[in-house]
Amino acid sequence: MRGMLGWMAWTTPVAVLFGAIGALLIGMTLWELRSPSVTRRGFLPIATTRGDRLFIGVLAVAFSNLAFVAARPALVTVFGLSAAPSMWIGFALSLMLLLLIMRKG
Repeated sequence: MRGMLGWMAWTTPVAVLFGAIGALLIGMTLWELRSPSVTRRGFLPIATTRGDRLFIGVLAVAFSNLAFVAARPALVTVFGLSAAPSMWIGFALSLMLLLLIMRKG
């Protein structure tokens, strides 16, 4: 990719993650228009709406993906792996975290 987005390392997992976040934003907008959310309390220390939990969840996804990328070299040495773990593992873990925050947060 050239131009404005050329600075980023666009791997397939990164592109899928950004596509999933975009789809979530569109889906949540349509859901909110159809059925406005109510404030509730979950395991998060504040009362939140669906939109609040989505925002917190997307931030958690971003930071957990960055943490996984940073931890990949260490995981090779700690667990004696022959190669770094797939980025798809980080993607799956991040989406599970997002689902947990959206459902129980």
